[in-house]
Amino acid sequence: MIAIPSGVRIWIATGHTDMRKGMQGLALLVQEQLKRDPHGGDLFVFRGRGGSLVKILWHDGLGMSLYAKRLDRGRFVWPVAKGGAVALSGAQLGYMLEGIDWRNPQHTWRPASAG
Repeated sequence: MIAIPSGVRIWIATGHTDMRKGMQGLALLVQEQLKRDPHGGDLFVFRGRGGSLVKILWHDGLGMSLYAKRLDRGRFVWPVAKGGAVALSGAQLGYMLEGIDWRNPQHTWRPASAG
């Protein structure tokens, strides 16, 4: 798992992305289509057409990193919007990378009182 520093913004690029793109191609996509700075320290998450592969682009101030995760079964839950980006929290990204629906995670039952 990526150790995400506090205060880092996380953006999901809506729609699907050509997963043949590497760091430079995804950074260019962030700059031109999402109208954001790929070197600003934010995380950008992209999903392929099949839905089982995501790539995360992150510039930590020293250099660009590209992370990838493929699910063996199932698909990553993705927003329906066609263009732009959707903001996520670090916890939501963690859910998503575990294959859990980040929009409505199921919490464990907790008793209302001790007695």
